[in-house]
Amino acid sequence: MMPKKNEPTPGYHGCYLRVDLSGNTSQRISLSESMLREYLGGSGLGVALLLAEETAIADPLSAEAAIAFVFSPLVGSPLTTSAKFAVVSKSPLTGRINDSLASSGFALAGKRTGHDALVLVGRATAPSILVIDDEQMRLEPAGELWGMTNSEAQRRVRERLGLDFQVATIGPAGERLVRFATISHDGRHAGRGGSGAVLGAKNIKAIAVRGSQQCGWADPTGLAQFAKQLSEKTFGPATAKYRELGTASNLLVFNRLNVLPTRNFQQGTFSGANRLSPEQLGTARERTRTSCAACTIGCEHIYSLGTKNGKKSDGVRLEYENLFALGPLCEVDDPDVVLKSSQRCDELGIDTISAGGTIAFAMECAERGYLDAPWLRFGEGPALLRALEEIGTGTGIGPQLAQGSRRLALELGHDTIDFAPQVKGLELPGYDPRGLQTMALGFAVGPRGADHNRSGAYEVDFSEAVDRRNVGPEAAALAIETEDRAALMDSLILCKFLRGVFADFFSEAAEMLQLVTGWEVSADELRTTAQRIVTAKKRFNILAGWTPAEDTLPKRMLHQPIADDPQAKLSPEQLQKLVTAYNIARGWSPEGWLPEP
Repeated sequence: MMPKKNEPTPGYHGCYLRVDLSGNTSQRISLSESMLREYLGGSGLGVALLLAEETAIADPLSAEAAIAFVFSPLVGSPLTTSAKFAVVSKSPLTGRINDSLASSGFALAGKRTGHDALVLVGRATAPSILVIDDEQMRLEPAGELWGMTNSEAQRRVRERLGLDFQVATIGPAGERLVRFATISHDGRHAGRGGSGAVLGAKNIKAIAVRGSQQCGWADPTGLAQFAKQLSEKTFGPATAKYRELGTASNLLVFNRLNVLPTRNFQQGTFSGANRLSPEQLGTARERTRTSCAACTIGCEHIYSLGTKNGKKSDGVRLEYENLFALGPLCEVDDPDVVLKSSQRCDELGIDTISAGGTIAFAMECAERGYLDAPWLRFGEGPALLRALEEIGTGTGIGPQLAQGSRRLALELGHDTIDFAPQVKGLELPGYDPRGLQTMALGFAVGPRGADHNRSGAYEVDFSEAVDRRNVGPEAAALAIETEDRAALMDSLILCKFLRGVFADFFSEAAEMLQLVTGWEVSADELRTTAQRIVTAKKRFNILAGWTPAEDTLPKRMLHQPIADDPQAKLSPEQLQKLVTAYNIARGWSPEGWLPEP
C-alpha cells in the first residue's frame, strides 16, 4: 500500500525537528521521500543532515556544530532489535564523523514526538533540559542537575516531568567536555567519539521526550508475520553465545588466539584472563540476564557487586569491550575492580574503550618516565579507579587524560605517538590487528577511526576465506562487504547481533523495508544505498580535513609483532597495499580521495 498524496511514507513522519538552542526556538523541516529512500535513517540520514548543516567545517564543541538524534523507519515496528537511535555529530576526539547507537525506550518515545530526527544547533545560555513533548519544544533549567551522575539525573528529571518521559543525559564527564564522554539512557550508552561532550558544550544536561504520534506500516499483516519469523530465528544457534554468556564470552577465545590486547597492546595474551571470564564471574557472583527494548535476543548480562553498607549494590552490565579495556589492556585482573570501573564509567558518562585505552597508554608513559604520575602503573587496580575518577572530576591528571591518547601523546612528545593505541584519535577496541589483518584494514580506513562496529572485518579473519596473519589485497572486497552491511544495519536500524540470523541480509532487509514503507526496493538498491552512506561519511571527513596519511595504524602495530606470537606481524607496506586495494574497490582514487562529481 503506497501513501496517499501529501501523506508521509509509512514508517516515517516525513520531517525532522531543528532546535536552535541559542534562540530557544524550533522548526519542523520536511524530509523528501527521495532523501529518506537514499539515506533511510539512523547513521545514514544523520550524516546527510550534518552535511546540510555544514558541521564538517565547524569546531565540534562550538555553537555552530550540529548534533543529530536520528530514528529509522523500523523504530516502533514489531521487528526485534529495532528500538534503537543514532547520535551523529562531529567528534571532539577525532575531528571526524561520529555516529554512536544505543538501544532503549528513548528511540520509541523520540519517534512518537512526530519526527524522524532531532537536530540541535546553538548553545543554551545556561545548563538546561531540552523537553520535546509531541511537537512542542521547550528548555527548562537544569542547574541543580549539573554534576549529577547519569542515573541520578535521569531519576530527577522523571520526577520533575513525569514517569512517561524517556530521558537521555550526560554525566559529569560530558559537562567537563571530556572528549570521549557519552550520552546515556537507562544504562545504555551512545558511547564512542565524545557525543556527550558535544551535548555538554551546548549546555544540555538532559533531553526528555514524550509523544503520541504513531507511524503506519505499508503491510501490517505481512510485517507482523515477518517479525514473528525473525524473532523465532533469534532463539537459534546464531545468537546462543550472546544469550548464554554475552559478548564477554569472546575474552577467552581471543586470549587463546593471542589477539587479546594486553598491557597497551604489548602482548596478545593475559595471564589473568580466566579470573575475568564470564564463566568464572558467573559462578562467583550473582548474574541476571535481560534485554534491550524490543529485543528477543537477551544478550545483556548484569553482574552483582555484592553489598555495601548492608545494602545490595546495583548490578553492572558487562560487555567484552569494557572487560578488555579496563582489564587486560591495563593488566588488571581483579574482577571487583573491573566491574567497579565499568560502573563508574557508566555513571560519569565515559566511553570504556577510550578510557581504558588512554589510561593504559598513560600507564606506559608513566612507566617510561614521560608522565609524572608514579602511582599510575600496570596491574594496579586502585590506580585505574583513581584515573577514572580524576577524568570525571577534572582533578589531578584527569584533564590530560580527558583529551584521549592521541592528544596526550602530542602533548608529551618523545616517541609516545608511536604506541598511542588510536586511529584518527579513536582508541582501538579489543582486537589486535597484527593477528587479525582484515580487521587491521577495517581499523585503518574506518571513517570513525578504529572501530569494530562500523567494520565487521574480524568476521573475515575468523573465517576460512583468509589467513588472518597473512592477509592479501583480495581481502579488501570482503572487508567492504562487512562495512556496507554495517552501514545498512546502522541506518535501518538493527542490532549487529542479528547478522548470523539472516541467510541473505540485503535481500531480507529489502523485504522488511518494503513491508514497512511500501517501496519496491531490491537487494541491489540497498547495496547501493549502503555504499552511498559510506561515501557520505568519507565526504564529511574530507571536508573536515582528512588526508590519506590518516588511514594507518600506530607504528607499534606496523614495526613490532605481538610479543607472545611472533608470527603475528604487519608491515607498513602490507597495510598500504590493503588500503590501496580497498580504495580502488570502492571506486575512489588509490589514495582514498573521492572522484570528481
